[in-house]
Amino acid sequence: MIRRRFALMGLLAVLFALGWWTGHASTHDRYADLDVFMEILKRVEASYVEQVDPSKAIKGAVDGMLHDLDPYSQYLDEQDWKALQDVTRGEFSGIGIVVGVRDGYPVVISPIEGSPAWRAGLRSGDIIVRIDGKPSSGLSIEGAAKLLRGPKGTAVKVAVAREGEDGEHEVEIVRREIETRSVPYSFVFSGDLGYVRLSNFSEKSGEEVRTAVQNLRTRGARRFVLDLRLNPGGLLDQAVDVSEQFLPRGSVVVSTRGRLRAEEQKFKADGPAPDLSSPLVVLVDEGSASASEIVAGALQDLDRALLVGRVTFGKGSVQSVFPLRGNTTALKLTTALYYTPSGRSIHRIRTKPNALAAEDDEEGADGASADSTAARPAFRTAGGRTVFGGGGITPDIDLAADSLPPLSAQIERRTLTFRFANKWMNQHPKATVPGKLPDEVWNEFVDWVRSEKVAGTPAEFAAQRDILERSVRRELARRSVGDAAAARVALEGDPVFLKAAEVLRRAARPSDVFATAVNDRSTDPRR
Repeated sequence: MIRRRFALMGLLAVLFALGWWTGHASTHDRYADLDVFMEILKRVEASYVEQVDPSKAIKGAVDGMLHDLDPYSQYLDEQDWKALQDVTRGEFSGIGIVVGVRDGYPVVISPIEGSPAWRAGLRSGDIIVRIDGKPSSGLSIEGAAKLLRGPKGTAVKVAVAREGEDGEHEVEIVRREIETRSVPYSFVFSGDLGYVRLSNFSEKSGEEVRTAVQNLRTRGARRFVLDLRLNPGGLLDQAVDVSEQFLPRGSVVVSTRGRLRAEEQKFKADGPAPDLSSPLVVLVDEGSASASEIVAGALQDLDRALLVGRVTFGKGSVQSVFPLRGNTTALKLTTALYYTPSGRSIHRIRTKPNALAAEDDEEGADGASADSTAARPAFRTAGGRTVFGGGGITPDIDLAADSLPPLSAQIERRTLTFRFANKWMNQHPKATVPGKLPDEVWNEFVDWVRSEKVAGTPAEFAAQRDILERSVRRELARRSVGDAAAARVALEGDPVFLKAAEVLRRAARPSDVFATAVNDRSTDPRR
């Protein structure tokens, strides 16, 4: 009953607010709507079967109003406002995941690399069905985030359902301080190929990318891979900062258009000494959203980089934050849409109101397919190549990561390589990570996995040895050297990265990377 009353108040608040903001209604009509709202609030206070806190009732009405606008417009109370500020600064305490909502449930957009959630084996796309034993159905993004965050050292139990798997998987994760670096690692992979992992956009993203590229250049890198996969976005100015490091000065990076003229802006590259001579490939996927799509779209539209991977999320709306009540609370409101240099909208229109939602600081992807490009508007890059609008950024080479065979998938899901690496490194603290596992270590791993009641035939283990060995080596590298070493091992079997490396090996100039894209498109019937 109380929920219905709050919904009614929310509806009335929507009508009042829309009338107020559009400015088309008369002052008398606006105040008449407000009078109705206040009359209902007073009646609820006086006559409802239980005592109602007026402040909660009003917040419920505001939340209802904003929920009816879109998934991204939100009222931020003091706790929410502080949490948003912490995230944009790259500091907060929790388990370290980016959260969205799909079909009424919180969903993992991406675990932050190196975080407790990441180490516990949570994956992009995992649906969070329970938090500390309580069903999560109906939780908003902020509601789920509140339950998952908490003081460092405390634990939270998270139960997830994974597409394609039966049952649920529950893990207990200990919270800790999450200090996110936008560039968690970068390295020269081989020869003159530099790899830069950009995992989010916070206050120092542009500076971190600039430093990483400069350091790689001093170590001989002349061709670059910028990895934006599972990057949920962040600050607009940092997206511009990253883009302008590779674009000619004066180039339009992104523009915004809204109902108000003040929301129509163009953001141009004006950074010093951009790199215009290095061949560049950008990796994207369903988890690349918002600021990631701005960077990818600008570099694609201006023919500065080849995009490889999967269609991005399609979160192209602008949220402006308006501080309220002496800067202790705030209103986050959708005020405009993003457009790439060619004029295409990044934003994907969702057919379901609860479809997975991504936002600048906390969201992700829904696995859209490039097969739908035929129904989307076509645009031209600066060099005349065809690109598509209205549904995320479609890569020049559409290539999915390999799926794991059942045995390897089960071992990864149960984080057995992670646990084996812990045990093995504790027994061999001075060991170095081999380029190939010795037979005795491989046999020890197989025996240990079987002791964990994993059914696998000798033939299955033999057929999947390369995959499982790489997984073990990855976790051993993480413990003995660090996340960068683990990433390097993982890239050895990453088909999306390996395709980028193949393209770059044949590219002497930036424009050379597009020859491969043309060849791939000519043999792909979807193009």
